[in-house]
Amino acid sequence: MNRIDLKGVKLYLFVIGGDVKMAAEEYGIVLDYMPTGKSSAAKTEPLAQVIGKDSFTLLEVVPKPGISLTIGEEVYVGKDDRPKVELVKGRIAYKDLTSNSLSELEDIIEEIVLAQKEKFLNFFNTSRAISLYRHQLELLPGLGKKNMLAILDEREKKPFASFEEISQRVKGVSDAQKMIVRRIVEELEGIDTKHYLFVRPPSEPRENRFNRFSNQNRGYPPRRY
Repeated sequence: MNRIDLKGVKLYLFVIGGDVKMAAEEYGIVLDYMPTGKSSAAKTEPLAQVIGKDSFTLLEVVPKPGISLTIGEEVYVGKDDRPKVELVKGRIAYKDLTSNSLSELEDIIEEIVLAQKEKFLNFFNTSRAISLYRHQLELLPGLGKKNMLAILDEREKKPFASFEEISQRVKGVSDAQKMIVRRIVEELEGIDTKHYLFVRPPSEPRENRFNRFSNQNRGYPPRRY
């Protein structure tokens, strides 16, 4: 963003950008561990629900034989040899989380944000407009246009060095870190399905991808249901 003073009137020029590209998960934090799996499952096997540290992807994994996992434990879920995980069964949705996972979710997300605070602090210093009328900052719960403009004005003077500094310099923001955590939870819940700032978006169903690709190649408009 560049600010230009024109006869005493401040104009804000925004660079418009979309959602952030998400990296594949390498490590995750255990939300819940079920030694005998889910009661509704046809096959009884140990199972854990995990949240990724990079893109907050929700996963179900099967631990290796003889391995017990603990809530809050970090496990490797990448493509190389996994010391504790036998199988990454795949992504799950927020609605698939167990009651234990739901009770742990916000605290563990907050721990992840704290451990990578530079990454999330950078969002306040580099976020951009998503349209001519809306900014990424406005997607944070409780942060309206007035506070958004105050943040843009302050960060142009000097980048924010900590979450606490944001609260000190922008009076309308009492807890910037909590805003990030709440936004991540909202994205996992699917409250705002149009914009994903921190969470890997849900996979598009294969049939939808095929129809969209076919219609684009034929010059037809996308199908509407």
